[in-house]
Amino acid sequence: MPSPSNSALLLVGHGSTQNPDSSAPTLVHADVIRARGRFAEVECCFWKEEPSMREARHLFESPDVFVVPNFISEGYFTQTVIPRELGLDGRVTHRADGQAWNYCEPAGSHPAMTELLLRQARAVAPGVDPRETALLIVGHGTGLNDNSAVAAKRQAERIGARGEYAEVLSTYMEEPPLIAEWDQLTSAPNVVVVPFFIADGLHSFQDIPVLLGLETEPTAAAAQRDVFRQTPRQLRGRNLYYAAAIGTDPGFADVLLDLVDAFDGTDR
Repeated sequence: MPSPSNSALLLVGHGSTQNPDSSAPTLVHADVIRARGRFAEVECCFWKEEPSMREARHLFESPDVFVVPNFISEGYFTQTVIPRELGLDGRVTHRADGQAWNYCEPAGSHPAMTELLLRQARAVAPGVDPRETALLIVGHGTGLNDNSAVAAKRQAERIGARGEYAEVLSTYMEEPPLIAEWDQLTSAPNVVVVPFFIADGLHSFQDIPVLLGLETEPTAAAAQRDVFRQTPRQLRGRNLYYAAAIGTDPGFADVLLDLVDAFDGTDR
């Protein structure tokens, strides 16, 4: 475990130039961790917002910097973009100035994701019998990296193995099985949809509602609306419940810290 006196924590998020909610969870979790005083320095950087990843190279004075990607999946951003922008050459990168940058696993790889997904599902549909409910976990899906869909699929398999819900499926925005076909993929009278995303940004709050048929066109950002979600919605003969993105859960701060604790020091 790193000492607060000589270690820094960098949370890396995607961010957005169009939606103010995209970076909000990362900033909130950083504030929570900063208040606990475990690290000498705690900062955030983003792909689409300031400070940028390249700027983050110069944010710290601590000799030990732990980098945690606040991303759901091990994919294009965690394997290609972040290492390139931060100048990382492996699990541990030793800078010319003596700093050691330790690259942790992405947030979505943590075992607690299963319970967080279930907590979101139960919160949005309290009192609904899971034996009469289909649970859909929505990921992005992309042609850039096949691993981007693995995290959602893994979670669906874990939850499905518990036998609590009538149906459990992983679905995607850009690859089959498509979330737009939710009514064809399920048969239960109740359908709970949980976005497996870090933030209630463009995808979970604007794109997916259109794909579900809840909206005819993308709406304003979550922070700009008085009512975040009104559920259930009767749609296509079903009761449809739409939860908040998993990364907005307050328990995410503990997940990010656990990833630092799990970093294998022998790689150093």
